[in-house]
Amino acid sequence: MRKTVAGMQMSIDGMIDGPDGYADWVDSWSDTFDLLPEIDACVLGSGMYPGYEQYWSAIRRDPHAPLELTGQKPTPEEIEYADFALGTPHYVLSKSLDKVQWANSRIVRDSAEIERLRHAPGRTIYVVGGARTVSSLLDAGLIDELRLTIHPLVVGNGKALFDTIARRHAVELKEVKQVNGKACLIYKAGGQGT
Repeated sequence: MRKTVAGMQMSIDGMIDGPDGYADWVDSWSDTFDLLPEIDACVLGSGMYPGYEQYWSAIRRDPHAPLELTGQKPTPEEIEYADFALGTPHYVLSKSLDKVQWANSRIVRDSAEIERLRHAPGRTIYVVGGARTVSSLLDAGLIDELRLTIHPLVVGNGKALFDTIARRHAVELKEVKQVNGKACLIYKAGGQGT
């Protein structure tokens, strides 16, 4: 069975977005990109999909232009991820969307389709977010590993990563590393992948 990894960036008080609806404290989205050689499919939710597609498409169109969201030029790792994202199948978990723009993307309606994807031949499946998607897949036992990049910031108000979790989950800490002042925590979760 394929392994499913969820990677999220958050503040130390568990927020993935601030009160304005985005994580203005994230200076680069490349902290967990060391996974790229292992990944051949991505999963994300319908709430995250529009901004995700817009962000990575903008980098792909002009990798040297400052990004609208951050005002910064993309890092070399973000340029690499933009190329990866456009060439990798993406599964958008949604009950409401009728279509998605990327040629390599398709809509899936429920976690049962993600379970079937885990049983199909392939490498690691990367759950890029958002919070509801990560929580629902964790509740369904479909997340094998959580990679949390913790930024040294207390946001206070915002969107919590596990705000919609339905039940308690025990996880096992596998690795801790420090990257540019951030703590990167890797946990084994309750999924069934190898």
